[in-house]
Amino acid sequence: MLNDGSLPLLNYVISGAGVTLALTLVSCGIGGTLSIVVALMRGSEAWLVRSVATVYVEFFRSTSIYAQLFWAYFVLPQLGVDLTAFQAGVLAISLNTGAYGSEIVRGALKSVAHSQREACTALNLGRFTSFTRVTFPQALIAMLPSVSNLTIDVLKGTSIASLIGISEIMFQADTVRIQTGNTAIPYLSVFVLYFVMTSLVAFSFDRLERKISNGWQGVSKAG
Repeated sequence: MLNDGSLPLLNYVISGAGVTLALTLVSCGIGGTLSIVVALMRGSEAWLVRSVATVYVEFFRSTSIYAQLFWAYFVLPQLGVDLTAFQAGVLAISLNTGAYGSEIVRGALKSVAHSQREACTALNLGRFTSFTRVTFPQALIAMLPSVSNLTIDVLKGTSIASLIGISEIMFQADTVRIQTGNTAIPYLSVFVLYFVMTSLVAFSFDRLERKISNGWQGVSKAG
């Protein structure tokens, strides 16, 4: 049982912040990588590749993340895929993030002027070099505000992981409420912790956007 004191209760809820951040970072890392891959697949000239990517995106955007989470945690083990609660949470959130993120990446890539691609062709640059050195860096600037919003949504959305027993912030707060009957301290601390974490995410992306934009301005002036 937890002691019904303000400091112990607050510390118990704060202990869930580390799990929330870990779940967010891992899911965004995997989901972000998946976003780029799927966006490129949707722009492929191969019909089958485009179709697979489209089905993936539409499936995860059209179904509830709750159902996806429960499928990963309760159904996959019956199919021989044993996952811990944390792994199931990462899998569901990452796949969901990848679906939404791919549309952000695809839109940003389309926003790059066609003349940039023509210049790469004129310079006889390969596809990989053109993408990594010219197209993607410019698209990155356009997508950062949306990626920032998506990251914040993922951070807040990790609260669903409490449904399968992952001890993130909401799980810890609910545990405090159940064991002590105290509701004010745990849920007020949840508000504060989410506000602090989302503010840090927004600040970090804003700084990154400014740094990249200033870098490109410097390149343009030098050119």
